[in-house]
Amino acid sequence: MVTPSASRAAPQPSQGRALRARSAWSGVLIGVGVAAFVDETVFHQLLHWHHFYDRSTPDIGLVSDGLFHAFGWFAVVIGLVMVADLRRRAALVGRALAGGILTGAGAFQLYDGTVQHKLMKLHQIRYHVDLTPYDLTWNILAVLFIAAGVLLLRAANYR
Repeated sequence: MVTPSASRAAPQPSQGRALRARSAWSGVLIGVGVAAFVDETVFHQLLHWHHFYDRSTPDIGLVSDGLFHAFGWFAVVIGLVMVADLRRRAALVGRALAGGILTGAGAFQLYDGTVQHKLMKLHQIRYHVDLTPYDLTWNILAVLFIAAGVLLLRAANYR
């Protein structure tokens, strides 16, 4: 019979790498979702700078925003379920989680700024202005998030 305290025993050393990876991946999902939420809330809803898909009617843009918003929240919820499972097992690695969050947010932002804005041309950050300062700020912040996340992930691996 397994007692509740036995199920909360510290993870074996051989499980450490897998638990760090699971902590990191849960953070990546949360980071992607939070970055999507901030993008949707600030740039789409509050500032009205763009929609997720701007190459059609405003109604299609609004629907695309809703789908984008749902995607972001699904990512956050799945990441939080993974965190809850790790906490229940007393196996959550905080640095890996934080590193994953920063890496996920930065990766989302860099993907959005390069692939969605420039390659696919789904939307721009703003319209009818010089995009250079916006693009530089957007992508430099993304790289800084990724760099900070990678540093935390590396620190989690050497603990």
